Amino acid sequence: MLEVLEMTPPPPPPPQPRRQPRGGGGGRKQPLQSSVAQPKAEPPTTPEGGGKRCGGKRRGGRGRARPAEGPRPATGPPVPAAAATNRAVIGPPVPGKGLSFCRRPGFGTVGARCVVKANHFLAEIPDKDLTQYDVKITPEVTSRCVNRAIIAELVRLYRESDLGMRLPAYDGRKSLYTAGALPFDAREFVVRLTDDDSGTGVPPREREYRVAIKFAARADLHHLRQFIAGRQADAPQEAVQVLDIVLRELASQRYVAIGRSFYSPDIRKPQRLGDGLQSWCGFYQSLRPTQMGLSLNIDMSSTAFIEALPVIDFVAQILGKDVMSRPLSDANRIKIKKALRGVKVEVTHRENVRRKYRISGVTAQPTHELIFPIDDQMNMKSVVEYFKEMYGFTIQQSHLPCLMVGNQKKANYLPMEACKIVEGQRYTKRLNEKQITSLLKVTCQRPREKEMDILQTVHQNGYDQDPYAKEFGINISEKLTSVEARVLPAPWLKYHDAGKEKECLPQVGQWNMVNKKVINGGKVSHWACINFSRSVQETTARGFCQELAQMCQISGMEFNSEPVLPIYSARPDQVAKALKHVYNVALHKLKGKELELLLAILPDNNGALYGDIKRICETDLGLISQCCLTKHVFKISKQYLANVSLKINVKMGGRNTVLVDALSWRIPLVSDIPTIIFGADVTHPETGEDSSPSIAAVVASQDWPEVTKYAGLVCAQAHRQELIQDLYKTWHDPQRGTVTGGMVRELLISFRKATGQKPLRIIFYRDGVSEGQFYQVLLYELDAIRKACASLEPNYQPPVTFVVVQKRHHTRLFANNHKDRSSMDKSGNILPGTVVDSKICHPTEFDFYLCSHAGIQGTSRPAHYHVLWDENNFSADEMQTLTNNLCYTYARCTRSVSVVPPAYYAHLAAFRARFYMEPELSENHTSKSSSGTNGTSVKPLPAVKEKVKRVMFYC
Repeated sequence: MLEVLEMTPPPPPPPQPRRQPRGGGGGRKQPLQSSVAQPKAEPPTTPEGGGKRCGGKRRGGRGRARPAEGPRPATGPPVPAAAATNRAVIGPPVPGKGLSFCRRPGFGTVGARCVVKANHFLAEIPDKDLTQYDVKITPEVTSRCVNRAIIAELVRLYRESDLGMRLPAYDGRKSLYTAGALPFDAREFVVRLTDDDSGTGVPPREREYRVAIKFAARADLHHLRQFIAGRQADAPQEAVQVLDIVLRELASQRYVAIGRSFYSPDIRKPQRLGDGLQSWCGFYQSLRPTQMGLSLNIDMSSTAFIEALPVIDFVAQILGKDVMSRPLSDANRIKIKKALRGVKVEVTHRENVRRKYRISGVTAQPTHELIFPIDDQMNMKSVVEYFKEMYGFTIQQSHLPCLMVGNQKKANYLPMEACKIVEGQRYTKRLNEKQITSLLKVTCQRPREKEMDILQTVHQNGYDQDPYAKEFGINISEKLTSVEARVLPAPWLKYHDAGKEKECLPQVGQWNMVNKKVINGGKVSHWACINFSRSVQETTARGFCQELAQMCQISGMEFNSEPVLPIYSARPDQVAKALKHVYNVALHKLKGKELELLLAILPDNNGALYGDIKRICETDLGLISQCCLTKHVFKISKQYLANVSLKINVKMGGRNTVLVDALSWRIPLVSDIPTIIFGADVTHPETGEDSSPSIAAVVASQDWPEVTKYAGLVCAQAHRQELIQDLYKTWHDPQRGTVTGGMVRELLISFRKATGQKPLRIIFYRDGVSEGQFYQVLLYELDAIRKACASLEPNYQPPVTFVVVQKRHHTRLFANNHKDRSSMDKSGNILPGTVVDSKICHPTEFDFYLCSHAGIQGTSRPAHYHVLWDENNFSADEMQTLTNNLCYTYARCTRSVSVVPPAYYAHLAAFRARFYMEPELSENHTSKSSSGTNGTSVKPLPAVKEKVKRVMFYC
């Protein structure tokens, strides 16, 4: 079942998951506290310290905890014996115990062995310890750039004397690091620096700063070596951080630093993206502990910067026309205000003075109407007169508004034509489709080109000549790391016996529907079509619909060739009226029966139309819809029609294909007992949208043993909250008392209704979590899963495997020999199924990189899977094979996909739910908060109609 849940105030901090046994003390451990009552359950059966991995006791020769099996029927899964049904319960979380991530159970062996290259560069570190000092700058400075300038001047003045020839590395905030101790434990220095313009309009002047440096700690590199060797449990993050800061010091001085990436217009010529933006090329750099030692991960990167244009030219690009001729309309003025707010500009009307300001807004009146008081007697002067008399500058474009700089209480006016945008400002707002397309063209590189660019970047960075790397004794290899990999075999897929091909073995990550029929065909008796594209004539639309209906029939669906009513044409701005008209006319014609499917033909550039259709259909009318772009209607490609028919089939409740191993009960740790597979994701609003809520989505498999149908739930939660708040929740009802609910609980109930069995195993794929959030997310969400299970039945605690899925990382894998075509797909990327679990992976924890898809263009990005918790005791081969095989069950195309489907569906569901929120129309909406005064109230999403609850993530 799929439901949009109301957001409730977040619960108090959860109790902690119980401590699991682990071998060699591996994993991260932190002190835990909790005062929340625990659900009643039997105590853990695994003694503290026993076993080899987190997640339960190993038994038997292979060390796997499995339920006892009864006789295996000829067709059907193993029948669990009574003892298995009442299996030992994995106990509830125990507060106050340590939590350790799952240790690696061993390395995988399945698949054809090969060698790949990774963009990791071995970093050799010194034997000596590093010293950390606290830094306090008075008066306090908020800008990292200014802080760096102050410390750079201090080093220039005092390195050869007071600093004992040490060359320190500085983090731009409150910490300074040296290779060896300074001649003092504490000292204060005086530094004088001429301010760079900060954008406030205050004239530059020489300032005096007092810099206090005080000994803080020594970073022990011995512990780091022990951790890399697997002899220490906890990663010494401080030591890694120090070395990372050292290697970033020189780049921070040369380039514009954004997060862990560095950008410059000199690395590669900037490319225009349109509307006053350009792409800057740069590189990502991060130091991380791996099995082979410390590794420097280098990747190419590009992002959008605001072009250093005269403001007049920038405005002309934004509006796409000549702005010199007439005043701006209110709509255009608001558009310019949003584009320029927060942008730093420098004045050009004064010969040798280039003062900088940050734009706070745009005036409502044109420049020639603006006046301001020039004295306490409130004598007024116009802006035009002021600039003429004070600077001899004649404002030519006085019909345009002025820029407002400074704060709201005392804003100053600057004519647009007297300002130029300062170089090096990253664009943080949402890009339009044209800009995204242009940026992708810049970033899209074939594997061989990307590999060469990475090697060239490492060479240009010259780590062997880096004075900071030399000072700290760090040596960086200039060679890509060669890694042993394996190519996992593709799984056999089952199609309907009525087709010529009943089973299919994908080749290089793809296959087609030729001679095949979907294994379970859906039925469409009543459908209609709305044409929102002015360029598509009715005859063209009718021909397209007939071809699509025929393709659905060929693929194995029951699909009525004729629509309920003739194709209805409508304007995009009349979307709600058109949808309701067709819905009501069909309802009347069908005598109370509803449409089963609505086809919608959209213009290629349709703005908000797609989102409006989905919102109205799914939250108002209860219609399942399928949108098609004009370009596809004209082209009528067989491949396109086949893909659309697959989407329609699953939307109608059908199945496209199933793993042969699933039907023959041969999937390890899935086929033996009823298993539910979850996917979860949280999508956050775009940068700059400071009021929109985050959207959490959870999907779960609803069939077993096939594991192909999913249902999902979505909810809005607090702005940028990563923890999924509604996995489990309780509230008080006046009639029923305490009521339990939440997404996990509802999906478990839904699984039981759909299959007739309760899940005895949970596999939870969690998307979108960064490494720094692993502990917090596991702690909170595993506890919510446990509570949801316990709320359904006493002692109901199926074992959980919790896997984080990451795509937003910078590890890239390249073929070892680009001339060997057998080791690559058509795009030059590594073969689908390539898995790496050694050398560049975590020293002790259970993680692997899997490239499960064939490349289309650019360089493929493998997914990174990190098993944080495993009570089912997966072996490396079992987890890697299951994940890879599931990637072939994605319903929307005949290709294996890059991320395991439940996580992919959760991402799509969360993205879809953002369409359900009514768009903000006010020009000042970004300053409004969607939360209440206590920050816990979030406007709930509108409820999704029952009919479309299971299909929203198929798009």
